[in-house]
Amino acid sequence: MQATLKVRLSVKKLAELARQLSPKEKSKLIALLQEEEEEYMTKEELVERIKEGLEEVKLYKEGKIKLRTLKEFLADV
Repeated sequence: MQATLKVRLSVKKLAELARQLSPKEKSKLIALLQEEEEEYMTKEELVERIKEGLEEVKLYKEGKIKLRTLKEFLADV
């Protein structure tokens, strides 16, 4: 299982911390920041995802689909 920690830093604070890194560590940080660019959903995408989730709940209640257990979900994370 992979743990994720999201921390909000100002650009100034991030620059201060980056100055303390070795050149090799700086390269790793740059690669990580470029790779981990967070995508944001538009309002329309969020509404669509909520609708999809509600449709899944409806189908589950009707017995048309089976949902994963928490244990199955966590095994995929």
